[in-house]
Amino acid sequence: MVRRVLCFGDSNTHGTVAMRALGDRLRHDETTRWPEAMAAALGPGIRVIDEGLPGRTTVHDDPIEGAHKNGLRLLPALLESHRPLDLVVIMLGTNDLKHRFALTAWDIAAGLRRLGETVAASDCGRDGGAPGLLLVAPVPVEEAGLLAEMFTGGAAKSRALARHIAQVAADLGAAFLDAGALAQVDPLDGVHLDAAAHRALGAAMADAVGRALD
Repeated sequence: MVRRVLCFGDSNTHGTVAMRALGDRLRHDETTRWPEAMAAALGPGIRVIDEGLPGRTTVHDDPIEGAHKNGLRLLPALLESHRPLDLVVIMLGTNDLKHRFALTAWDIAAGLRRLGETVAASDCGRDGGAPGLLLVAPVPVEEAGLLAEMFTGGAAKSRALARHIAQVAADLGAAFLDAGALAQVDPLDGVHLDAAAHRALGAAMADAVGRALD
């Protein structure tokens, strides 16, 4: 049986390259992006489904980029369209740090709790049960480059996220990984990951997913 893992995230799951201009749409290649690097490490017995959307938040409509950036709106449909799923990996929260949302680290973790509860309440796992869940605290941001003003105040809040998300994972009986202990953002824009960070994250994710599936 091939086991199925859904990776639900934002631009750092999509593989967006650090931006020099707001219109940049560059993406790391498939051998570099962490979901694909993770899949290669896990081997052919596990099917990794990459669902990364740039700008995705946990549970918030974006008044500038659109309501489709709200992760909670899309997650139920993705769970159903990709069923049966053995594990759902969620790495979100970075875009919630944007100044326009005025959220605390606790608020952002509460959004992840809603997503985790959605997974736990679904029947999209094997035999009509719920899939397993791995919550990942995103890499902390820096207020740098052209995105600095957009993320005003976000650097400090991002460093408080891991402990709150770890508590949410514990409350939900989910696995947890702190990506900030493994990688740093590219200082070019302070938000996105470079190739080395993707490779490091992919290797660590493979270990975490393997443990979660076992």
